[in-house]
Order: sequence, then structure tokens, then C-alpha cells
Amino acid sequence: MEKITSFTINHLLLQPGVYVSRKDLAGDTVVTTFDLRMTSPNEEPVMNTAEVHAIEHLGATFLRNHKEFGSKILYFGPMGCRTGFYLLLTGDYESKDIIPLMIEMWEFIRDFEGEIPGASPRDCGNYLDMNLPMAKYLAKRYLEEVLYHITEDRLVYPE
Repeated sequence: MEKITSFTINHLLLQPGVYVSRKDLAGDTVVTTFDLRMTSPNEEPVMNTAEVHAIEHLGATFLRNHKEFGSKILYFGPMGCRTGFYLLLTGDYESKDIIPLMIEMWEFIRDFEGEIPGASPRDCGNYLDMNLPMAKYLAKRYLEEVLYHITEDRLVYPE
């Protein structure tokens, strides 16, 4: 059986960044999958599920309500390895095209106060497993260490 594309990326060289993971056709529409890598794989601790869950709720809410990109969002959610998130958009994009959107989203998460959208027993199957302070910390870290001064090597997968 052939390895899927995401298992062919050299995770020994991969650093936090915003990468195009793949582009697929759904009928006549291009779907771009982004790898929003937040931690250095196999070098630093992964994110815990509580902060990942909080980021998922906040990020998905922000993205689906975005004036420009809301109708193009297919999916936003965590990677199983807990080192980042996947974002799927309808359209043919490059990493640099979504940096302003990513800055907006992570600033929203960093600055969020109040009840996390959908964090109730009616709306979520594991509503108690959320950590807003840690989600805010990780958003701030990603903004300051990656997004605000992103370089080309953090926009294209390493060879």
C-alpha cells in the first residue's frame, strides 16, 4: 500500500509554519489543504487535547463567520499527532495567500474572552475538555514565533 502524502514529509526537518499539504479536485473545484504546524515534530511536547479542543471551537467559529473566507471553509481541525491543525479551503491557494487570514484567526483566539462557542453539553460531546488560557498562550506563541515574521522556509515543506 502506498504512503499517503502527509506521511512522506520529512518530519525531522519540519518546523512550525503554514504549508500547502495537498491540492485535490472535487469535481471542477480545487480544494487546498493547509498544514498549520504549531510545534516542531518529535522535538518539543505536543499540544494537550484540552487546548487543541478549545482552539478547534474558536478557530472553526471564527473561520466560518469570516466575511471573505467563510463560504470557502470546508474543514478546520486538529492533526492526530497534536502538532498542528489542518485547514481545507475551496480554491487554489498558496501558503502566503492565507497568512493575513491566519494572523486574524490566531489574534482572535489569543484575545478571546468569555464562553467558548459550542462548549456546552447540548452542543459538544466533550465540552468539559477545554483549556482557554493554554489555547490563548499557544495562539500568542504561534503569532510571535511564526506568523508575524514568517519566512519562505516556513511556507514550503522542507525537502
